[in-house]
Amino acid sequence: MTEAPAADTAPPPLHMRRNGFDPIPELARIRDTDGVRTVTNAFGMTVYLVTRHDDVKTVLSDHARFSNSRPPGFVAPGAPQLSDEEQSRARAGNLLGLDPPEHQRLRRMLTPEFTIRRIRRLQPRIVDIVDAQLDELAAAGAPADLVEHFALPVPSLVICELLGVPYADRDDFQRRSARQLDLSISIPERLDLARQGRAYMATLVDGARRRPGDDILGMLVRQHGAELTDDELIGIAGLLLLAGHETTSNMLALGTLALLRHPEQLAAVRDDPAAVAPAVEELLRWLSIVHAAVPRITTTEVEIAGTVIPPGQLVFASLPTGNRDPAFISDPMP
Repeated sequence: MTEAPAADTAPPPLHMRRNGFDPIPELARIRDTDGVRTVTNAFGMTVYLVTRHDDVKTVLSDHARFSNSRPPGFVAPGAPQLSDEEQSRARAGNLLGLDPPEHQRLRRMLTPEFTIRRIRRLQPRIVDIVDAQLDELAAAGAPADLVEHFALPVPSLVICELLGVPYADRDDFQRRSARQLDLSISIPERLDLARQGRAYMATLVDGARRRPGDDILGMLVRQHGAELTDDELIGIAGLLLLAGHETTSNMLALGTLALLRHPEQLAAVRDDPAAVAPAVEELLRWLSIVHAAVPRITTTEVEIAGTVIPPGQLVFASLPTGNRDPAFISDPMP
């Protein structure tokens, strides 16, 4: 058993650095040597970074030892002090911050909204959105910005459909959402934007309570309105925004670039519709759009890759290094 090597304090956070499509070589070296390293996160906190595939799976699946919940009084540096009640309200409905059984309770309610049949009902609107943005991209002329005209607006507009955002609000909704996800802005501004976003989600929830529509909030109100608090509905709406906006935008943009740089793979996808699904799966693995999963907190002393981690410590699971671990996949590069 060993103690983890000393923290790396060089900005940006080590686990968020990239070398083109790839994680930086140092992350692969950590995976291939120590397996675990203490690093500094974006808030200046020392955290344990887990890099190997099997260890990443353990951290993400073992809720007894690695909890999504935060202990009372836990505050990231720069974040405002909140009462226990305020913290509880802010976390309500956020599946990424919940442990069983609360996580399963909410997930069971949401699962029917993401069935193949439900998504097929939405498909015509998604096709309309994609076609409109492709027209806008073409109208912009060459060279056109794929991110500005397609990758950013498409997921945002689909989320608007899912949540029932009125058409008159969609421009403001997109601007606020994009700004809120910008990690270059200050923590106070990010928190203020989050408050604005939460206040807007509250208006959507209020509207769904009074007149439930065919969107996800309306469906949840009709089927589970008595079981869900307003805070939980607000949290669910916020989660759909955060989980589906920037990640999907980056996947669209970087996935397109990856295929353009590998023309033989692009040709295979164009020529064979059956190749699309496995290509998407492989791009999800290879690109690993999210640098690290939602941090867990150790509930007891644990040992990973020979490193002892005390209770109450933040643990980050490195998705890029886990997805490219030679112990998991023999040829991690495309």
